[in-house]
Amino acid sequence: MADSYETQITRSILETYHAKLLRSLVSDVLVVGAGPSGLMAARELADKGRKVTVVERQLSPGGGLWGGAMAMNEVVIQEEALGALEGIAARPRPRPDGLYVIDAVELASALCLSALQAGATLFNLTLAEDLCVNNEKACGVVANRTGVRDRFPVDPISFQADAILDATGHEAALVRMLLERELLTGFAALSGEGAMNAEEGESFVVERVGEVYPGLWVAGMSVASALGGPRMGPIFGGMLLSGQRAADLIDLGMAIEAARI
Repeated sequence: MADSYETQITRSILETYHAKLLRSLVSDVLVVGAGPSGLMAARELADKGRKVTVVERQLSPGGGLWGGAMAMNEVVIQEEALGALEGIAARPRPRPDGLYVIDAVELASALCLSALQAGATLFNLTLAEDLCVNNEKACGVVANRTGVRDRFPVDPISFQADAILDATGHEAALVRMLLERELLTGFAALSGEGAMNAEEGESFVVERVGEVYPGLWVAGMSVASALGGPRMGPIFGGMLLSGQRAADLIDLGMAIEAARI
């Protein structure tokens, strides 16, 4: 019996998706969270030649960008962040006060497209439910389909990587996982975000990007949540710069490690 048209469509999806999944089981960098900092880090790392896999629990990548502020879909960035948008098809518009606004849908879409076209691979509806730790180093993420873990006794799969970036936003989900297992020293508990201070918050999430546990890095709002920085509200330049800096530091760290071997 010849394949029906419907079967041809289904086979096309299954063959290409599972080939993509198999290629992505081992990566240089695994980014958890496809918000602005995660997408920016993925793009920058892929541009540097790193093999990057991104997992995102939601259907739509982009994190908090889509809603802007109070569901008004315009986002603000400061002048210092304009350089991070070089090569990204987003069009910031200047304001008389020196700030810039970008259509939130345009920026989210542009970041997704730029990360993918740089070579990163993204899996949406994929929940990071745990970390793999070997020899006191984070070396992978345990993943399941979004919505499955809490409803059915279905076992997950794992993704392996040399470096993992927690870009899960306010949750700092991967940091929390290590804390719950008492593997993370120097953190009695997640500090949580402080009161809103947009200027200080924007600086904090860039300056405090770093490796919080061997193999595990933080960027974006995960920095503020894990280290107690101020929240900054609906300004997103710091998110872009934080992801960019995380990419630079992770790439440098991997280059140093390779030179030692």
